[in-house]
Amino acid sequence: MNWKTAPFTAALYDYAVQNRILSRVGARVLWGYDIDHLRDAIAAQDTSALTLDIPCGGGIAVDDNPRHIAADISPTMLKRARRRTKSLLQTDIYALPFGDATFDACLTYNGLHCLDDPATAIRELTRVLRPGGTLTGTTITRGSGRDPLITLLQHQGSFGTPGTVTDLHTWLETADLTDITLTPSGAVTAFTARK
Repeated sequence: MNWKTAPFTAALYDYAVQNRILSRVGARVLWGYDIDHLRDAIAAQDTSALTLDIPCGGGIAVDDNPRHIAADISPTMLKRARRRTKSLLQTDIYALPFGDATFDACLTYNGLHCLDDPATAIRELTRVLRPGGTLTGTTITRGSGRDPLITLLQHQGSFGTPGTVTDLHTWLETADLTDITLTPSGAVTAFTARK
């Protein structure tokens, strides 16, 4: 059992993420990241776009919009997200149960660094995007002075295989995405790309 499925640690993590003060301090201290960038990106979402949000975690980017599908592999995180929406799905990011070109937008905030194969996840998200659709997200990247913390979290089973900013660009480009924008802030890199 890891932190995403252990109810107490998942609740603690989700509480900290949802709390503006705790998330701001935690993001700055741990990752040198200004979390207001994430909150601004979430606020700028097109609510009319059919959107897949995976992993949704406890629902930081979720509102009760039927065009916003929140998905996660963790039943514990979905239970926490349920207080914000009913449009929930338990699924694996590597094998999404949607046809090609289903969504106008895919969101993947703070999840790719938890995966063993982020490049495959990006290709799967790209598969379900419509032509002209956007992939938007954030991920922790190596090479910004926080690598010892990343390694510690990998040994604890909390992180998969995060790459560098260059790796992230390559993964997006290899998935045939264009108009790639990467915005590093401390150890976190925000990204957008278009299919």
